[in-house]
Amino acid sequence: MKTIFRKLWIISAPMLGALLLFAATASAHVTIAPAQSAAGAWETYTLKVPSEKDSPTVELDLRIPEGAQFMQYEPVSGWDVTVDGNKVTWKATGAGIEPGQFQRFTFTVKNPAAPGDIAWNAYQHYSDGTLVQWSGEEGSETPHAVTSITEASGAEGDHHHSGMSEDHSAADGADHSSMSDHDAMEEIPSSTSVSPLVYAAFVISLLALALSLIGLIRRRRA
Repeated sequence: MKTIFRKLWIISAPMLGALLLFAATASAHVTIAPAQSAAGAWETYTLKVPSEKDSPTVELDLRIPEGAQFMQYEPVSGWDVTVDGNKVTWKATGAGIEPGQFQRFTFTVKNPAAPGDIAWNAYQHYSDGTLVQWSGEEGSETPHAVTSITEASGAEGDHHHSGMSEDHSAADGADHSSMSDHDAMEEIPSSTSVSPLVYAAFVISLLALALSLIGLIRRRRA
């Protein structure tokens, strides 16, 4: 029996490892935090971009959702930023985001006035010419990030421009954009959280183990 299980492990371990590695890699998506914000608020968002291929990421195009207004961005060393309407582009001036690395980009947006979900479509360019379009629905291989815009409370309304002048609004936006790196890191969701692909890989591996066990037992009896 020990010999059987040893053979099973030899057969199944590489396949299980490959499946889990694929699932973990596939779950490392481009994300935007926070995932929830108040309607009409000046919110500081953090865009997290992992480089999943063998080539560096050299450009990232982000589309600002309809009803939202791009206000300002935080400069990042090694990256140029251009704003054209609802399109914001970060372009590397150096090596870019190397394989196995990620980069955060912080910017401030005035949220839509009405509650609802807003989708952030992003387009990731690699140095080898590959383009990954993060514009799919939730559950797809390349989903876009989604932020839930909720009804603003009275306090939030007062804090985010209710009855305030434009000068005060700009100052408030600047305060939000100065959020510490520690706060930004706490708000960023884990891009390697367990996804349906991980569960699928686990189930497939169990089935493979069961089939291998049945085959070995039959051969041993024969």
